[in-house]
Amino acid sequence: MWEFAQLFYICFVYLEKAFDRVPQGAMWGGFIESMRPFSEPEDELTPGHRQGRSHIRSDQGRGDVVRSRSPCRSSVAAWKTTLDPDITPPPLKFKPKRAPGVQPPLNSQVSTPGEMFSHFFDEKVLKLLCNNSNKYAVRNHRSGRNFAWSEITIEEMKKYLGLLLYMALLELPKVSDFWRKNTIFYVPFPSTVMSRNRFRVISSNLHISDPAEDALNDQRKGTGEHDRLHRVRPLLEIMRNRCMAFYHPKQHLSVDERMVATKARIGLKQYMKAKPTKWGLKFFVLADVNGYTVDFSLYQGKSTASSGNGLSYDVVTSLVNKDYLGSGYIIYCDNFYTSPLLFRYLGQQGFGACGTYRQGRVGVPTTTENALNRGSPRGSIRWIREHDLLFVKWMDTREVSICTNVHPVYKGETVLRWQKTEDGKRQKLPVPRPTAVGEYNKFMGGVDTSDQMLATHSTKRRTKRWPVTVFQHFLDIAVTNSFILHKELCASRHQKPKTRQQFQEEVAASLLGVSLHSMSEHHPSEDHFPVATSQKQEKAQRASMGRRQCTVCKRSTPWQCEVCRVGLCVQLERNCFRAFHKK
Repeated sequence: MWEFAQLFYICFVYLEKAFDRVPQGAMWGGFIESMRPFSEPEDELTPGHRQGRSHIRSDQGRGDVVRSRSPCRSSVAAWKTTLDPDITPPPLKFKPKRAPGVQPPLNSQVSTPGEMFSHFFDEKVLKLLCNNSNKYAVRNHRSGRNFAWSEITIEEMKKYLGLLLYMALLELPKVSDFWRKNTIFYVPFPSTVMSRNRFRVISSNLHISDPAEDALNDQRKGTGEHDRLHRVRPLLEIMRNRCMAFYHPKQHLSVDERMVATKARIGLKQYMKAKPTKWGLKFFVLADVNGYTVDFSLYQGKSTASSGNGLSYDVVTSLVNKDYLGSGYIIYCDNFYTSPLLFRYLGQQGFGACGTYRQGRVGVPTTTENALNRGSPRGSIRWIREHDLLFVKWMDTREVSICTNVHPVYKGETVLRWQKTEDGKRQKLPVPRPTAVGEYNKFMGGVDTSDQMLATHSTKRRTKRWPVTVFQHFLDIAVTNSFILHKELCASRHQKPKTRQQFQEEVAASLLGVSLHSMSEHHPSEDHFPVATSQKQEKAQRASMGRRQCTVCKRSTPWQCEVCRVGLCVQLERNCFRAFHKK
């Protein structure tokens, strides 16, 4: 019978649309209304309606029933102004676990840039890269790939890292340009360190994790034991520990995202339209105001170990570690992370928190009484305090919403803004600004500063292997954090710090095992000597086998430059070797 009634209702609706003959409130309309309650949700009915749903009429209006999307919504009556009194929260007691700044042993000795960098990429890291890269090259050989290979040593890995930093400073379009000959853009130094083919082979076989363990991890795909970051996990954990070990941050920290561009076809790749780098790997970063990367995590997608309070909550609570930091720190974040639930948790842990918030977040005030509107003059301030949280709205060019648990509403701060005067002229006038907005602008930019410094002379090169992209990013973090430590030490000793370029030049020279000014001490051609093009041929074949074309006269020659690796004649009637190196 019920199925018949539903079918009849559907047929009548079509007839009503076709002929439009049934008036509102007629007998058929009453019957239709009696058939509709099965679609109404139970929690939207008043107590009087729960007994009989057939009494709900469309002309009663759904607006008569008060509903809320969440029981945590604010019930504050109205927004207050700066004229209303406020209870200023007590200041936080800053109790860090260690003295903020550079930590031992770096702060107790004078270290060169190369020595500072070696604390991040020490012998343990170099051994890890050498061992796993050698294993990966053997596996590639067995799979049928054809390339000349000899095992990488720690000294050769240092030179490889030094060349990466060297190339980052010169910034030529392609890697092969550093070994290009017979051009005005010829760069002589890289070929004295390593051949082009050797550099390419090391780059293609560079590996962070053990290939045997990679195979076992790949077999666990689809299970809870599979680690999506296994190929970078060893170096990731080492870099996190090193970043936290050699520096203890100051009181004001910021949490934000960082995008590392990659073209790899992987599920880890994310899209963020508001970032300059829209596609890439997403890192969540905890940074100091000076740009030092204190801690970070690589986003790997939805996790089964989440707390149930959302991604933003889990990110902040994982990065802000009381056992490492101490208490009394103030965490700044944008509206992706800010929520009353998170800020109350941080307050219970002894941390302050400040950040812009989204109006739709659960727990933020929803009242519109005495709120700002489009007609509110610039500099207008509204606020609501709910226990330990302060919600502030400020009218600037547009409305700014901010939440804090450590700042008062307003202490008399002003900011200059262009405004029209009574005579129609535009001039800069002081405008009131809430205390929390000024503090947020001052301390929120730690991650942005870090991103700018990482992009300066970055070692990043285009690659389809995402673990190599992560390795290059870790190398940039090591150089940038070392440079920040250098500046902090120079400031404490009242010394002038080196520039970023000078610092990276010295790090590269240290890894390459040469003096920074060694090339200017003598002419580049003094270390270039003629050698036979082939030294492994039989005596009877040496006259014809292994000859190369001379770069200068284009004739066949059994001689080549030992450094430049190009064919050059050394004859009584023509000395192409001398002519080539005199250019």
